[in-house]
Amino acid sequence: MADYEENEQQMDCALDLMRRLPPQSVEENLVTLLEVLPELTEDLLAAVDQPLKVRQDAHSGKEYLVCDYNRDGDSYRSPWTNTYDPPLADGNVPSERLRKLEASANDAFSTYKDLYYEGGVSSVYLWDMDESFAGVVLIKKVNDGTVRSKGSWDSIHVVEVLETGRQARYKLTSTVMLYTVASGARGDRQSEINLSGS
Repeated sequence: MADYEENEQQMDCALDLMRRLPPQSVEENLVTLLEVLPELTEDLLAAVDQPLKVRQDAHSGKEYLVCDYNRDGDSYRSPWTNTYDPPLADGNVPSERLRKLEASANDAFSTYKDLYYEGGVSSVYLWDMDESFAGVVLIKKVNDGTVRSKGSWDSIHVVEVLETGRQARYKLTSTVMLYTVASGARGDRQSEINLSGS
């Protein structure tokens, strides 16, 4: 019982620490925490959101985002071609009905991110559940620092849908990780503003 309570307290402290550290350094900070608390590796990896990674679909040439929701083993499924990279013969794919909805949602959110964010990368993934379905909408926008500021916006919106006849109930959980660093007119560190959060 004491080990469980100690692990629970360590996990709470680790998550509290991760919330207070800059989002742009989450990967490095997580690695350091895992070195200190290796017994919490599985729990921390499941609980800490990490910045989205961008890949390019070899067949369509389009970029897509990778995360746990489109991962099967060491492969990631592209929302554009429904194929895994590296190739995976028996990877999880949505039913035909959901695949059509997923393709339409990817087109819609691609237009949305171009209009709202003026670029970036978006991906939508859907999967079948026992009596319903779920999905995730991912959006990443990076400002590379060409205009005296740099930053990143990563948003993860997970939706669970329960269909009953012609009605549906849904639950939406959203996470946004952002940081921006703006330099003043002098361009030195003293006139720099750093805004970060998750």
